Amino acid sequence: MEGNPRHKAGMRHTPEQERPRERLAQVGAEALRDAELLAILFRTGTRDANAVALAERVLGHFNDLRRLAQASLNELQQVKGVGRVKAIEIKAALELGKRMTNHKRQTLKRVTGAVDAVEIIRPHIHLYETESFLCLHLSTRNDVLRVEEISKGGMDWVNIQPRDVFRQALRESAHAIILAHNHPSGDPEPSSADVAITRKLGEAATVLGIRLLDHVILGDDRYVSLKERGLL
Repeated sequence: MEGNPRHKAGMRHTPEQERPRERLAQVGAEALRDAELLAILFRTGTRDANAVALAERVLGHFNDLRRLAQASLNELQQVKGVGRVKAIEIKAALELGKRMTNHKRQTLKRVTGAVDAVEIIRPHIHLYETESFLCLHLSTRNDVLRVEEISKGGMDWVNIQPRDVFRQALRESAHAIILAHNHPSGDPEPSSADVAITRKLGEAATVLGIRLLDHVILGDDRYVSLKERGLL
């Protein structure tokens, strides 16, 4: 008797592993492994791998979810069995998760200091491998109105003009802003350029009637507040 074609190449998945949708309905999404959740997105596998096996292949290729989230469509399609459609499904699902995290943290969140600002900003910036610059818009009570991405990737953020920073803040009638950017090196110590552009933007904020409360620089598991350093 011929074996089940789904078990070719030594794959030994139990019926439960091959039915992640049913498992989710029975035990809840929290109980499923990463591969099972990813397999639900795929719906189908390939000739040599069912959906769960394909999901395990994808996760094994990128080692962890963070690297998977950073992967481009072309990089995702380098995994055997992942075509353009499945790559797009992965990107869309991970982006939804990211936005949900950001939405929950923004809802009526009040900023009382640099620690609060970092808690809000880090989910927006922690996946970036290149330097990125964000602006936190605040109300008169320092409630979060918006987290705006000003630049990401190849752009040298120190060359950003005040209009790039304050355009949306003015539209939203923001009372104050907090600047933030990351140092991909992991060392958040401010450079002379960081201090100079902060002071330049502080002068522009004064002219526009918007308070610049702080500029925080994020590194690996720590941050620097220019306000706390007396550099603002």
